[in-house]
Amino acid sequence: MTLSVAQIDQQTDELVGEWLSLSEVARRLGLTAGRAKQLLKDRKIIGVRRNGGEPQVPAAFLATDDVLKGLPGTLTVLGDAGYDDVEALRWLFTPDDSLPGAPVEAIAAGRHTEVKRRAQALAF
Repeated sequence: MTLSVAQIDQQTDELVGEWLSLSEVARRLGLTAGRAKQLLKDRKIIGVRRNGGEPQVPAAFLATDDVLKGLPGTLTVLGDAGYDDVEALRWLFTPDDSLPGAPVEAIAAGRHTEVKRRAQALAF
């Protein structure tokens, strides 16, 4: 399987804020560069190309030493709902007053089940 990484638009780029290169993801998680790339291929995380460079991943996707619990499942649900990577990023980082905060913040706070339920509702 080849690594397909979307180009991001400025609005979504600004929503995300802090980005990490794949080599930085590997370093933070104690992985090899190849294993970090495999996380992208397996859709455990998603990344995009910013300014035509190498794939980058939102820093918010990482906990202290792992990918946020609940994030891979949420990404799968969003993909099943027809969201491409940029649309998924936009949804994850757009503040929602009913959560409160952005879905990615709710996932980081341990409320990934609620976020996944909301993502499943998008498919209907």
